[in-house]
Amino acid sequence: MSTTVPESEEQKLASAPVDQTWAATTKMDRSLAHSLAFRATTSWASQILSWASFLIVARLLAPSDFGIAAMALVIFPYLRYLGDIGIPTTVLTFRELTDEQLAQLNTVGLVFALGCFGIAVAIAHPLSMFFRIPKLAVVTIVACTALIPQGFRSVSEGLLNRDMRFGLLSWIELIRSLIAAASTLVLAYLGYGYWALILGNVISTFVRCVMIIAARPRGFAIPRLASIGKEMRFGWHVVVSYLAWSSYERLDNVTAGRVLGQGALGFYAMAWNLANAPIEKVTSLVTTIIPSYLAAMKHDMAALRRYLRTLTEGVALATFPATIGLALVSSELIPFALGDRWRGAIVPLEVLAVYTSFRSIVSLLPKVLTSVGNARFVMWNDLRALIILPIAFFIGSRWGTGGIAFGWVLAYPLVALPLYWKAFTTIGMTAGEYVRGLRPALDATIVMSVAVLLLKWKAPLGHSLLLRLVVEIAVGAVAYVATLLLLHRERALVLLQMVKSFRRKKAA
Repeated sequence: MSTTVPESEEQKLASAPVDQTWAATTKMDRSLAHSLAFRATTSWASQILSWASFLIVARLLAPSDFGIAAMALVIFPYLRYLGDIGIPTTVLTFRELTDEQLAQLNTVGLVFALGCFGIAVAIAHPLSMFFRIPKLAVVTIVACTALIPQGFRSVSEGLLNRDMRFGLLSWIELIRSLIAAASTLVLAYLGYGYWALILGNVISTFVRCVMIIAARPRGFAIPRLASIGKEMRFGWHVVVSYLAWSSYERLDNVTAGRVLGQGALGFYAMAWNLANAPIEKVTSLVTTIIPSYLAAMKHDMAALRRYLRTLTEGVALATFPATIGLALVSSELIPFALGDRWRGAIVPLEVLAVYTSFRSIVSLLPKVLTSVGNARFVMWNDLRALIILPIAFFIGSRWGTGGIAFGWVLAYPLVALPLYWKAFTTIGMTAGEYVRGLRPALDATIVMSVAVLLLKWKAPLGHSLLLRLVVEIAVGAVAYVATLLLLHRERALVLLQMVKSFRRKKAA
């Protein structure tokens, strides 16, 4: 006889109708704000720790060690997501799953994880032959042993996200980062070379999985398709969508390297990393935490519209000035920060920074659609993108790295528009309502861009790159903030009040 785990306070709140009382809505909003703020704090702490560790390890190891580790892990991301077969997202979305169904899904996750490890073992030798490095086969097999514990944690992680236990998950991620950094550093210092990178990842993955399972243990049961068939199909749609997205995200680099050569790939890869740096943490925070709240509200279209509008506004306010500002100052930033030899990265950076500003707000749409059960639409849209975008990259490569970057700008709207149409029709949102949420960031970004461009044109600042960079950033920041206060003062004050309200709540 199955038992039911008592619901947490946040679970009860999330499963209640959002329009039942204003107090319930306010508590849900504060819970979201607290989760985002706490995750941001621990995420940046783990990132700083990773950067510090990387700088030290880079001095202890040779570039060839990093190359072998990268080759060994080239198939790992694909097998990792194929291994959990979308179970964490499935558990999060289908909140009515019984204990028996959860146990069956747990078994499915374990079987798929073991199967993916078997695939890794089978292709390890051919992979080593492809790269012409015989020892790569053993390294690949050891690296992919991290797939096995992930098969045990799929359901448990989905339940922790469903229960909105983001504080615990944040601490687990911080501990994982600490263990990864410490083990990699110690092994590198002891002279283990590329094994330090591989074993650091394997050890931290095992520890993370153990902590997740200990926090939310689940049993196993023999899977029955009649019982979990619908959930399995949903999970498969999620996995295929990720695999397609992960593939077309890398094909621009493949095109640059294959068509334009190694040097052009270096410029393009640097531009890609810089363009995505301002949005990586913001969008990862939102897209990691918000699905739990969207799934809890999936029957309340008014709540979904409000969350989409408010989150889009917040993401745009945070990312637009950073991404567009990066494009505006790239001609000074690149030679000052990286040196004149990296000037080839300026043009693709200017273009990619514009693309990433748009992508930062589009990234919310698949989460909304998946939360209401439309993972199949997202999957097919990503598969269409896997056809459209590589063609755009190849055509654009005729004009160099800047042409490949323009492939994103010109072709990505063809990927985003179906997402907008489906999301708006699903939750009953109008384009005007959505654009009103973007107006503060759009208006301020336009004024900022005009101010910086006028400064570049009318006020030459001599040959000092540092002086020009500092003045342009200062002028852009002043223009952005002043526009918000003059044209959207009321909305800016509302957002500021939300932040202050959260800080008082945290202090209490």
